[in-house]
Amino acid sequence: MFATKTTCRDRWRQVINEADRIPVKHLLTLQEGVSEAQFREMTQANVQLVAPEPLIAKFPASIRTSIVTLESFLGDLRLLVPGAA
Repeated sequence: MFATKTTCRDRWRQVINEADRIPVKHLLTLQEGVSEAQFREMTQANVQLVAPEPLIAKFPASIRTSIVTLESFLGDLRLLVPGAA
């Protein structure tokens, strides 16, 4: 499941309801950072945050390495789809 939300705030919880039977949900955001507590809640709900690389510097340093870059996510998708590389 891949969802997009311009901002996360409380809207990321919509993703959980939209895909309740999918174990891991990927959420692309253009929001410039989220709090560590909010990120922890997202992680506990199996929501993987995806952001464009230039925005990752705006997130708390402690969570930056846990955020998937959009480029990395797209690269992973290409590996899953035969002939897409």
